[in-house]
Amino acid sequence: MSELRERIQRHIDALVDADAEAGVQVAVYQDGELLVDAVAGTADPATGRPLTSGTPVFSFSTVKNVAATLAHLLVARGHLDYDSPVTDLWPEFGAHGKDTATLRHVLTHTVGLPAMPREITPAELPDRSRVCEALAAAEPRRRPGEAMAYHSYTFGFLVGELARRATGRTMRELLREWITAPLGIEGQIYFAVPKEALPGLARLEQEAHQWPADPGAGDAILAPWESRPSADFGNKDEILGADIPSVGTATAHGLAALFNALLQGGLVDSARLADLSALAFEGTDQVFGTPVRMALGFPIGRIGAPVEENSMAFGWPGGGGSYAYADPARGVAFALTKTRLVPNFDTALSVTSILADHLAGSR
Repeated sequence: MSELRERIQRHIDALVDADAEAGVQVAVYQDGELLVDAVAGTADPATGRPLTSGTPVFSFSTVKNVAATLAHLLVARGHLDYDSPVTDLWPEFGAHGKDTATLRHVLTHTVGLPAMPREITPAELPDRSRVCEALAAAEPRRRPGEAMAYHSYTFGFLVGELARRATGRTMRELLREWITAPLGIEGQIYFAVPKEALPGLARLEQEAHQWPADPGAGDAILAPWESRPSADFGNKDEILGADIPSVGTATAHGLAALFNALLQGGLVDSARLADLSALAFEGTDQVFGTPVRMALGFPIGRIGAPVEENSMAFGWPGGGGSYAYADPARGVAFALTKTRLVPNFDTALSVTSILADHLAGSR
């Protein structure tokens, strides 16, 4: 076992032993080599079933990394163009001045539809047609391209509907055909978990304390269910089995393998990889009020690290504490999934700090 793997394994074992975590997966590739595939804890606190590196975990927005990757593959294979109007494929989307929206706006979260229309609740999310009809009819908060505002659940439906209209395939089908089957990671990343696979998933649990109060209706952009991850939500078969491509279920190994394939040229060429990490929009996120630097489909910079140190790193964290990113400058693909939802990224930060120390020492 390598020194890095030993350090990370000891660290996540200690977190589980101290009851700071219930179940954690960590995977790290560098320059095409799998350096770490570590796991600790249980997949189901009720039964004590052990978590393995092959146990998929519902990881909320960390799986946006997969939807964004599919968007780039749609462009690379000639089905879409970054700057073509959305209405070329989806004419009804042009209502209320959204006719100028492009795939570039979708990928940079600047379409102007950060929140689901009020009539869409979690119960409606599995109904793709209803959600997309509501999005097409919705009035944007700002004109497309004007400001970045995190598109929590709308992002995946926008990409997914463009994909469906361009190819005739759903996101779950494209994921299997273009990513998981070719990379040999079937059963490790899902937008919609098959019924027969549901019993093998990890079960989420909610950290009982430390959560901030739900935002009031007031000026909050996102509804509480969009802004605060819920274990109950992520454990529902109806959600797990639905094609909701802003969220999803994955292993850390599957997510890291996806990013490794991107870095190694297994999914896109070097020019397309440059698009994945190049600055496409910079400003203030209107949802969270924080500075943001966006590439096409991904935030730029590793969380918890100076921007100048990670100018080429890109990847989404997920509500509850999961995280995955790719760093082309260092050849690193990283992913962490976890079963206990918490309102911070302390575990991800502590593990990436171990990785950063290792990389610094190996120069």
